[in-house]
Amino acid sequence: MTYCVGLRLDHGMVLLSDTRTNAGLDNISIYKKMFTFEEPGERVITVMTAGSLSVTQTTMLRLEDAIEEEDATEETSILKAKTMLKVAEIIGRMLADVSAEVTSKLERMSQNMASATMIVAGQRKGGDMRLFLIYPEGNFIEATEDTPFLQIGEHKYGKPILDRVVRPYTSLLDAQKAVLLSMDSTLRSNLSVGMPLDLMVIRKDAYCVGETRRIEPMDEAFMEMSLAWSTALRDAFTQIRL
Repeated sequence: MTYCVGLRLDHGMVLLSDTRTNAGLDNISIYKKMFTFEEPGERVITVMTAGSLSVTQTTMLRLEDAIEEEDATEETSILKAKTMLKVAEIIGRMLADVSAEVTSKLERMSQNMASATMIVAGQRKGGDMRLFLIYPEGNFIEATEDTPFLQIGEHKYGKPILDRVVRPYTSLLDAQKAVLLSMDSTLRSNLSVGMPLDLMVIRKDAYCVGETRRIEPMDEAFMEMSLAWSTALRDAFTQIRL
């Protein structure tokens, strides 16, 4: 399984994903789950994936092939699409087609169906920042002012802190802290989510990737943050009176 989270805020977007993929307790691997496409100064698109690895990898490869096609159009290439809504529609169609194709093959072999979900974040010149969650069937929802974050994968453990602290006006620095602590809670509660982590910041109207960071298992800054958060929670717990 996995955990990915994306925030769309007034000043930009913050994205975080883990890299663990497992097919049983004795078959654990590391696979990148954050993919970026950009034309600096014109547009930036980042996709995070969760679910069946065969579905997500096939979908991403076909999206990349569609970009490279000589006859690529705004209906087939996410780098030619005129809006982020059209980008979400292209990715949604591709995900739905691949999911159906893989599921059909599995059904013929009497195996379980394969499914995946994706978070798509980005901005094109002249348009707003947009953040979408795309379902296996290809339909999607969008982050709003009321709910400025989206999650896929093992999301329940990391959701409480986001509900409590993330608002549209949250600074990008605080947003990075929020998603990292959200991930820390998930790492502690679910072994199917694991490091390294990929963190990305996309600043509003920059139309390119901002900061990126790969956080390894023994990253000192992350370990200090995790320890400080645990200590703060224990202290708060002891101070509360019935």
